[in-house]
Amino acid sequence: MLLHLVLLDDWSADPDRPYAPPSLADEGFTHCSPDEPMILANADRYFRDAPGALLVLVLDEARLRSEVRWEESRGVLFPHVHGPVDRDAVTAVLEVRRDADGRARELVSRS
Repeated sequence: MLLHLVLLDDWSADPDRPYAPPSLADEGFTHCSPDEPMILANADRYFRDAPGALLVLVLDEARLRSEVRWEESRGVLFPHVHGPVDRDAVTAVLEVRRDADGRARELVSRS
């Protein structure tokens, strides 16, 4: 499974189309993380001041039509989806629970 951070408003913006984050146009891929500790660290690093709900999409790599490449960044291998994320590849949507200072603390199921 791959994990992808997304703001609720961005995920909900166009539910009838594959999800295409800004990084797809800017960098050519969708950033993902390989596990929960890394996704929480990235949430803390890149989304601490982001307003609204912060979600984690749990992706089944086998269901993605776009190519997944594991590429090195900061000495760690990260999965990058080189294309849009097919919504049927999302097996769960979790929420990042943040503290009063915006630090990512844990992932919780969304009801």
